Amino acid sequence: MTKQEFFVDMTCEGCSGAVTRVLTKLGVTFDIDLPNKKVFIESDKDTDVLLETLKKTGKAVNYIGPK
Repeated sequence: MTKQEFFVDMTCEGCSGAVTRVLTKLGVTFDIDLPNKKVFIESDKDTDVLLETLKKTGKAVNYIGPK
C-alpha cells in the first residue's frame, strides 16, 4: 500500500470530522494532522479518487505527494 500526503484546509475538529466521514466511507486507512492541516492516506486507490473524495468536504485540498 502506498501512503499519500494531502494538504486539507482544516481549521477545527468539525473540519477533521468531515474528512474522517468521507475517508471512512471510502474504506481507507488514514491519519489526520490538524495543526499542520495534513492528511496521510494509506491506500492502493488512485490519487485522483482520493483527491476527489477529500474535495467532497468542501475544503481546499492539494496533493503533496507520496510519504
